[in-house]
Amino acid sequence: MSTDSHLGAGADSTRSLAGRTIIMSGGSRGIGLAIALRAAQDGANVAIVAKTAEPHPKLEGTVYTAAEQIEAAGGKALPIIGDVRDDSSVAEAVAQTAETFGGIDIVVNNASAIDLSPTADLAMKKFDLMHSINSRGSFLLAKTALPHLKASNAAHVLTLSPPLNLNPEWAGKHLGYTMAKYGMSLVTLGLAEELKADGVAANSLWPHTTIATAAVNNLLGGAELMARSRTPQIVADAAWAVLTSDPRQVTGNFFIDDELLRERGVTDFSVYAHDTSRSGSIGHGPDDLELDLFLDE
Repeated sequence: MSTDSHLGAGADSTRSLAGRTIIMSGGSRGIGLAIALRAAQDGANVAIVAKTAEPHPKLEGTVYTAAEQIEAAGGKALPIIGDVRDDSSVAEAVAQTAETFGGIDIVVNNASAIDLSPTADLAMKKFDLMHSINSRGSFLLAKTALPHLKASNAAHVLTLSPPLNLNPEWAGKHLGYTMAKYGMSLVTLGLAEELKADGVAANSLWPHTTIATAAVNNLLGGAELMARSRTPQIVADAAWAVLTSDPRQVTGNFFIDDELLRERGVTDFSVYAHDTSRSGSIGHGPDDLELDLFLDE
């Protein structure tokens, strides 16, 4: 699903993230960490900007444990305690990353807050949190890194947000969250158009199924939904495919992870199943995987 060009047009199997510098919001666990580790396998530099300095009782990982894993995987890591909601914190993180690694090639807008409450039940404090992290945070990190991205010959902004699906069902179910996630997607839409002449790509990536993360386990559906989910590795492999593409050819897209990988020749998706006994089909059957939010049947 794309608004401009397909990945195949800019695909090159010889491309690598070796020596490239990524600054990522969040990333101490889950999908963000998986993306960071896949990049580290190439020898990328990864700066993780997150608030998690101390272990959480229900959530694995801190910026420091993430950095250790990135280094072990073959990359160079820069753990930064920062807040994507705060202008000065983001400015400091971008400056520190550029100074440490000599520039910035890639921004990954991974940090996101979620609350699926209907309008009457959604506290404005939580509404503000989602918007400040999701849409504003994505805009702010990309904006602040722009001078460095424009100086790179392989510049990408990758945002983990859904296609702009205007089926009223989604806003009707989760208006506050839908607004915050679609705000992230508008960052992709706008930057892709605004930065075309600069050779800076902007794309979004979204999973076809729910992903087995702490958020799914603790907030959304527990063990039952985890069993109907895929592992974060599928998003990491899809992100790698985008980030190793030619930014002048692959921009303005709203990629779905398995559709993108299928374009690249992947045929066996069973390797991504959290519960390997599942059929791998996506739907509502007892053995099916769960379709993710914002995607119609």
